[in-house]
Amino acid sequence: MKKFTYTEKKDTRSGFGAGLSELGKTNPNVVALCADLTGSLKMDAFQKEHPDRFFQVGIAEANMMGIAAGLTIGGKIPFTGTFANFSTGRVYDQIRQSIAYSHKNVKICASHAGLTLGEDGATHQILEDIGLMKMLPHMVVINPCDYNQTKAATIAIAKHNGPVYLRFGRPSVPNFTDANQNFEIGKAVMLQEGTDVTIIATGHLVWKAIEAAEQLFEKGIKAEVINIHTIKPLDNEAILKSVAKTKCVVTAEEHQMNGGLGDSVAQLLARELPTPQEFVAVNDSFGESGTPDQLMEKYGLSVNAIINCVNKVIARK
Repeated sequence: MKKFTYTEKKDTRSGFGAGLSELGKTNPNVVALCADLTGSLKMDAFQKEHPDRFFQVGIAEANMMGIAAGLTIGGKIPFTGTFANFSTGRVYDQIRQSIAYSHKNVKICASHAGLTLGEDGATHQILEDIGLMKMLPHMVVINPCDYNQTKAATIAIAKHNGPVYLRFGRPSVPNFTDANQNFEIGKAVMLQEGTDVTIIATGHLVWKAIEAAEQLFEKGIKAEVINIHTIKPLDNEAILKSVAKTKCVVTAEEHQMNGGLGDSVAQLLARELPTPQEFVAVNDSFGESGTPDQLMEKYGLSVNAIINCVNKVIARK
């Protein structure tokens, strides 16, 4: 069993800020737009270093998406920044019509996603954003797991020609991936090989999947753990190869069960390789106010929840 360690916990939104700052120094076409949340999105460094390429649009998210779409016509690569709830639900029409339909090269960067937004409560804890974005034609959807991977993803999406939704969060989480990693859009990362069950996780649930695999190993269950940082396009080959070996799968995500990663995996398996599957996700519910740890436990996004689903799905093989 491979042992995973980390030296510090860092918030993934800071990984975005660091990646954006690096892009500002290396790519003169990168511009940034923010809807009055520069500090929360960690866009301060870019704003300070490149004031001529930073646009503070205020609390006008729909306008921000329209401006970003227009900037692409002049060859710019706009990165928009606000909370995930405002990056998707509030501006869905503008994203659909002005960005996705027109295949504009806009990078929609969304912080404070999911239950781990915590005390801000249900109105801000969007759990439908991945579904909203992945259903749009042409849209790439990325949900990295830690600071290093978020930084690498931010840099990588600037090279992709087309709209991207990049999702990250506020809480500090274990920073365990390689600082010098090569981030490949649509390429899953095999974290731990196993033979008894495949655990496919994304975002904040990746580290919990690692912890679950360690506990399962102590009980004689060898879990294969895959980090799916790109939900669309999905790495079909990696998933099918793993599931063909283990014969069962658990998906884990900080999102609604409907429309998320598990939904995409289930569609793939239904078409190509019907397999028992269990879902670690929010089950058709809004969140509520509470600490991130309290909410993740209450809504079944914990290490124990993953372990319980593994035991259940193995019994179905």
